Amino acid sequence: MTSTVVVYFSGYGHTRRVAHTVAEGAQAQLVEVSENGEVSEAGWALLNAADGIIFGTPTYMGSSAWQFKRFSDATAKYWFSRGWQDKVFGGFTVSASFSGDKQVTLIGLQTLASQHGGIWVSLGLLPASTLAATRNDINNLGGSVGLIVQAPSDADASAIPAGDIKTALLYGERVAKIAARLKATS
Repeated sequence: MTSTVVVYFSGYGHTRRVAHTVAEGAQAQLVEVSENGEVSEAGWALLNAADGIIFGTPTYMGSSAWQFKRFSDATAKYWFSRGWQDKVFGGFTVSASFSGDKQVTLIGLQTLASQHGGIWVSLGLLPASTLAATRNDINNLGGSVGLIVQAPSDADASAIPAGDIKTALLYGERVAKIAARLKATS
């Protein structure tokens, strides 16, 4: 059986909702990065045993939240031993604006996965880019590197557009499916 873990930090609850949706799609376990940027020993054990890891962080000021960055830096102990070599990775980010430099954050997550010798999974969905497209459509923000989500800054997580939530579910499924496929061939 394939094991996937979603590790995320959420500042205001929006990223938490997306993490839970991605985890539902991937049938994954969740590891939350604390307000201090730490992960429990049990969380580290889940990450080390996982076949697939999906990173999640809000985009603040064009980058990952500092709490997620602290977690990222702490993964160096596994980098030295190549402990996460050949794992499947994916990532998502949330911000209030439609762009908000989310692509920069995703590239940072992709680089972290590459540093570990991992295999990155793109979103794999065509954008909803027609005149008739709405925020209820899948991949209505046109992501490709990973999942990007827009959450209004003046509303709670329930206001995340339905299209972004559907896209999150599909992305979780995609990462888990690829992890399972690669595990079956090894």
